Amino acid sequence: MRIKAKMAGVASGAALLVAASVAQADVLFWSTQAKPVEEAQSMRENVLAGHGDAVDYQPNDGGPWLTRLNAELQAGDGTIGVLGALHGDFSAMNPDDLVDLSDMGVGSASETFNNLAMLGTDSAQYIPWMQASYIMAANKKALEHLPEGADIDALTYDQLIEWSANVMEATGEAKFGFPAGPKGLKHRFFQGYLYPSYTDGVVRTFASDAAVTAWETFLELWAVTNPGSTNFSFLQEQLLSEEVWIAFDHTSRLANAFNERPDDFVAFPAPAGPTGRGFMPVIAGVGIPRTAPDMEASKALVAYMLSPETQIATLRATNFFPVVDVALPDDLPPAVQAAGGAVAKMSASPDANPGLLPAGLGAKGGDFNRVFVDTFERIVLAGQPIRAVLDDQKVALAEIMNETGAPCWAPDAPSDGACPVE
Repeated sequence: MRIKAKMAGVASGAALLVAASVAQADVLFWSTQAKPVEEAQSMRENVLAGHGDAVDYQPNDGGPWLTRLNAELQAGDGTIGVLGALHGDFSAMNPDDLVDLSDMGVGSASETFNNLAMLGTDSAQYIPWMQASYIMAANKKALEHLPEGADIDALTYDQLIEWSANVMEATGEAKFGFPAGPKGLKHRFFQGYLYPSYTDGVVRTFASDAAVTAWETFLELWAVTNPGSTNFSFLQEQLLSEEVWIAFDHTSRLANAFNERPDDFVAFPAPAGPTGRGFMPVIAGVGIPRTAPDMEASKALVAYMLSPETQIATLRATNFFPVVDVALPDDLPPAVQAAGGAVAKMSASPDANPGLLPAGLGAKGGDFNRVFVDTFERIVLAGQPIRAVLDDQKVALAEIMNETGAPCWAPDAPSDGACPVE
């Protein structure tokens, strides 16, 4: 009996050692992305199952994600093998806590994204992984009215205004649509598109002379914009009803138009201004903490996430678009194919100038957005003088930045401490 018990104990101990070894072999992928149950399951079954090593994919909200990561970094020992997070999450980290991935030979097709991933250093602090964005869409009926010599994939704001004016003259109606309704994402247009395209900044340049020019240009565009735009929030509806022939909105808010009538619409990049083709990418990346238990296994997983096949599988699982050059399969929904092409062209354009999502604002994020909405309403809807409005709103913006202490994000130049409103 004692011999049997002893043998059972040895067997049990061996089993525990084997189990521990297997568990240790799993690469822990600690992510803030693909959190919904369906997306997380699809990541495990359809994306990561093809990797040679076992992967323990664990998505979490930002708070728990950061708490565990910081605990491992402080202890100098950890179990997290790969980090998946938004650019803003990585930019809030100490670069010394991330492994330099410059020698991996993988990265985004967008040099702009690769440069952002350096986080102000001279090395790759993370590798761009996937992206989402806002794009332009048009009814094909509008194409014959494009300005002479204009390339729909490389429009300027002046050409967009001229195009919208041509359509208005031909149809007798203003058919450019803008999401200025109560639930519209108008603030993201100003933060990520107009300001980067005209001022090469958002916070520092908020009240600059270049910002005055930006708002003057937007007033020209508003003059050929469908007046019902103050009630438009999801432009797919107006595209389908043909109240609008040309539109700007988030990819998800244009999807139904492409899925219901894929042959009637085209998707294309946002226009460019004097300081580049401003656009707001939602960039997620993969990185490796310095406390990763198996560096080679972590690097192998990062490389796997950037392979074309994995990028397509990730698109299917998350609706985030690839960051590498890859042909989209024909069996994807029409909206995904259309938007994916436009997003890829926009992010890889030589004049790309991304205006990133605001970071570090905490509970003041809504107040930050309100500054841009109020500025729009005062200048465009109420007709107040641009310079006076910007000087007034500048005070509110500076208060938010100083209270939060949030440092500048691209395209604003980096700051020590709170991003200044110059």
